[in-house]
Amino acid sequence: MVQDIVTNVPKARHAVVLSADGIPRGSTDGLTRKDVGTVSAAMAGMQSLSRATAHFAGPSPDRAWIQTVIEFQHGWVFLIGAGQGAYLAAAAEPDVDMEQLSFRMNRLVARLGNNLTAPPRMLPADAAQAGDGPQAHAAGTGRSVAVLDQLDRAVASVPGALHALLLGADGLPRGASARVDRDLADTISAAMTGIHAYSRATAPFAGGELDDEWSQTVIEFQHGWVFLIAAGEGAFLAAAAEHDCDIEEFAARLGDAMPASLPGVPGEGASDA
Repeated sequence: MVQDIVTNVPKARHAVVLSADGIPRGSTDGLTRKDVGTVSAAMAGMQSLSRATAHFAGPSPDRAWIQTVIEFQHGWVFLIGAGQGAYLAAAAEPDVDMEQLSFRMNRLVARLGNNLTAPPRMLPADAAQAGDGPQAHAAGTGRSVAVLDQLDRAVASVPGALHALLLGADGLPRGASARVDRDLADTISAAMTGIHAYSRATAPFAGGELDDEWSQTVIEFQHGWVFLIAAGEGAFLAAAAEHDCDIEEFAARLGDAMPASLPGVPGEGASDA
């Protein structure tokens, strides 16, 4: 049934089913055991960190994660939920029909149903102690982070755009749009550094090499979007928007702002929050 994805979707390359803790549950042909293990581990980390960024896309009673999409110059990787504690990852060539691939992935999840479900190993008492996790950082403490005027203008120019945060090659915040306080900048920077690393680790799954260029990672929630894009010289840019925002326009505005925003420590064009 997993093989159905690559059999019936032109340009689809591979698919892997995994548990939340990174244990492979099944895969399509053409992948070695090591490949499947690497992809499963990376995708388990990716889904966990993706969920941890939900508060960056704004407050909402429904902040459910929907999917994470990774784009390379040589292809795509898609990750969706497949029942409680189980996930489905698929890789495809750059010109794949993404609607058809999404349809097949969701149909596979529906067909397998409870066979894909991996109940959590955490005991109820442990879950209660875990609380809401990263959501606790949503309010912040109000400590300031340097504001990059170019990013702030890009956010203000697109309806539904919320935040933008520039990260250096070391993963540390270099500046942000207004309304990003230090706590939010620090927690999102930590999550995005991991997401960037996991994204690059999936390059061979998408048909390339480990050093092939990663372009962006997009995380979709019920209430909004979070995305991470390459910003040159090892830097990257995290941004968030409401679900009805035109994220292509937002990404284009951010792209226009990035050349002037890249210095490691904001100087000209930056102001205090």
